[in-house]
Amino acid sequence: MTRVTHRSATLVLTLLATVAGCRAAAPAESTAAPRPATAAPRTVQPGAPGQATRDLPSPQPGAMTPAPHSAADVLFMQGMIPHHAQALEMAAQVAGRTERPEIHLLARRIALSQRDEIDMMQRWLATRNEPAGDEHAHHAHGDHAYMPGMLTSADMERLAAARHAAFDRLFIEYMIRHHEGALIMVTDLFKAPEGGQEPELYQFAAHVEADQQMEIARMRRLLVTVP
Repeated sequence: MTRVTHRSATLVLTLLATVAGCRAAAPAESTAAPRPATAAPRTVQPGAPGQATRDLPSPQPGAMTPAPHSAADVLFMQGMIPHHAQALEMAAQVAGRTERPEIHLLARRIALSQRDEIDMMQRWLATRNEPAGDEHAHHAHGDHAYMPGMLTSADMERLAAARHAAFDRLFIEYMIRHHEGALIMVTDLFKAPEGGQEPELYQFAAHVEADQQMEIARMRRLLVTVP
């Protein structure tokens, strides 16, 4: 009788130890509150000056289509390419016509920035399957009245014939006029229906506006130093 009781007690203890081990190994239930769902990212289209921004539909995964653009956007880019190209021609006139390092520095800075921006505008148009046009198209138009600030053929000939202080003054005055024309083009873009609201173009036009304004201020300070 004693042996049976002892054996039964041993069996009971073994079962209790097994149950305790299973409970210890069981993972604890999480009491943490579930995380709220992450909101989908918003795509905001900036509005023209004085107009509110608006939300655009979220792109589908893997979609790489450009944001919508308007006819005014295309015309702005197509017009600004030859406008910038003439600035490159004006900057190229500096070599051999002046000895002032400030004029050479100004021309080099303009040449670098305008060339990079022409490349960017051509890529923007190509990405949207729009014709980039010819950056030298301004040669086919007489007085360039269709683009503000553009120099006529007579203006370019007068600049090429000038030397030293006369060239310095003419170059700065012409370049100020040319930059002011670019500002008019930006203003016209934002006035046009749906103009300048495509995000990448908006950023570019705003950059052109700020950059041209700074260059104009710099050139006006330089102009007062020309004898």
